[in-house]
Amino acid sequence: MGKTVTLDALHTQRSTAKEILAQKGNYVLALKGHQGTLHKDVRLAMDDPPSAATMSVSEAVTETGHGRIETRQAWVLTDIDGIQERHAWPGLAACGAVKTERNIKGKTTRETRYFLLSEPLAPDQLLTKVRKHWRIENSLHWVLDVTMNEDQQRTRTGHGAENMALMRRMAVNMVRVVKEQKKSSMRSKLKRAGWNDSYLLELIIGAKIQLNEIKKV
Repeated sequence: MGKTVTLDALHTQRSTAKEILAQKGNYVLALKGHQGTLHKDVRLAMDDPPSAATMSVSEAVTETGHGRIETRQAWVLTDIDGIQERHAWPGLAACGAVKTERNIKGKTTRETRYFLLSEPLAPDQLLTKVRKHWRIENSLHWVLDVTMNEDQQRTRTGHGAENMALMRRMAVNMVRVVKEQKKSSMRSKLKRAGWNDSYLLELIIGAKIQLNEIKKV
């Protein structure tokens, strides 16, 4: 309740948005081409010069390190009547864009990411939430690659890759939420769960208890 949920484009679904709103939360949902005309309409609205007068923009934020210079800036558009008339997205209050420019060893790349917002965040708030999300995602990806060799997975048929990625993340998150007196590495916990059915059941029950406690907060 009262929390903001940030999700990547894989989870940008109407059912997900409705569930977040039903729990009295807010969302920042990444938007990509798989959403078809919605992605196109948001992109056109935010890239249209007349919309610039109704958009708020953050200050540019620059970070340097490890030979990389990265500059990020966010825009938020609250004049979304036209988008809602076409799509009626649950709880949509604003659309956002984060533009990133990276310079690594003299090579510059630019990227613009678009988002659906259930509350009209200030652009600097959007920038902060998106940055925190990707820090968590990058950390999670490192764990998945080290413990489960995710980068070596070759599942490609149908929705297999998405489904397996979701299962791996669920496994990692389940292990993370269970607190144990004796600290063990993520790799050792996952191996033990694979070898010992009693320990696996202990993790499942422990994760369920922890998640129920979180919901009460």
